[in-house]
Amino acid sequence: MKFSNAALLCLTSTFVAGSHAFVPAATTTATTRSRGAVAPSTTSKTSLNIVLDDTEDILDKIKRLLEEAENPPIDPDFDAMVQERFPGAIDNGTLERTVVGMLADRGFTAANTLLATSLCADELARKLEDDFVKVYGNNFNLGGLSGFPFAGNTGFGAMAAHIPDNGYCLTVYGPHVGIAADGTVGKVERDGIALIDTCCGSAVSAYGYLKSITEGGATVTTNIQSFTDFQQGAVRELILPHGKRLIDAEEPMIELPYALYDSQDLLMRSIVTAGAAGTKGGLAMLGGIQINTGPTTQDYFHPLRFDLIDTSGNVVEDLLPALIG
Repeated sequence: MKFSNAALLCLTSTFVAGSHAFVPAATTTATTRSRGAVAPSTTSKTSLNIVLDDTEDILDKIKRLLEEAENPPIDPDFDAMVQERFPGAIDNGTLERTVVGMLADRGFTAANTLLATSLCADELARKLEDDFVKVYGNNFNLGGLSGFPFAGNTGFGAMAAHIPDNGYCLTVYGPHVGIAADGTVGKVERDGIALIDTCCGSAVSAYGYLKSITEGGATVTTNIQSFTDFQQGAVRELILPHGKRLIDAEEPMIELPYALYDSQDLLMRSIVTAGAAGTKGGLAMLGGIQINTGPTTQDYFHPLRFDLIDTSGNVVEDLLPALIG
């Protein structure tokens, strides 16, 4: 799958960043994890809430946070239903514990890591984001509707400048999709709403637009794009190259987030290549599909990419095989 340069340029702008060398975890003092509880009254924080003197072992921290979260227990029947529709999906608790542990072994700590996210604006997408925020501090938001990185090169450059000196960035990105208690994909129960709602609404709307074009029902108009709905207009355009793939799919609502991911991953790769030089110690990229469920079940994530990237934009380690086991 390829996009034209114009499709990429509509979302990104260029910036110039300084060059830094990637320091492997085995050779940097930043990798040391010292044990001990954090004293909230004496911690110093940046404006992004990175806890600079967090001395709590990060593995102890994620274990404590998951215990305190009191997430719903895994429902074996529902889990089997999720796995049938999204083979390879991991419940959020397992994902977070494994990702934090793997990165800790490579020098990523709460004190030296900036979290960046490119996830949908939907409040359901905040759950995974919030869980990682509890570990690493407040995130820099790169994303918008459907999870596309609308902050582009300029936003990535600004984010990179906020990475702690000699530190790292964890970037989590991707679209999301709902799955209701009865297994319906593209729908989800929400707290306080009786109606089983569409999820992701932006993605499903864009799919409807695509169908209207491929089936010949689209209205001819002289309006190219409305600035008041610019992001949705971009989502529509960026899904068009996947038209045949989606129309031919046996389960379009299952295929839809994977098509969106492919477009988003292409954009993220372009943005990171342009801006990697500014990422100080380098970055980890965790890309995949969020699978949002109802209030009584855990959310899931299907990881499709987990790479360590150096300041030249090169993949220095593919962590995905170890993550998915």
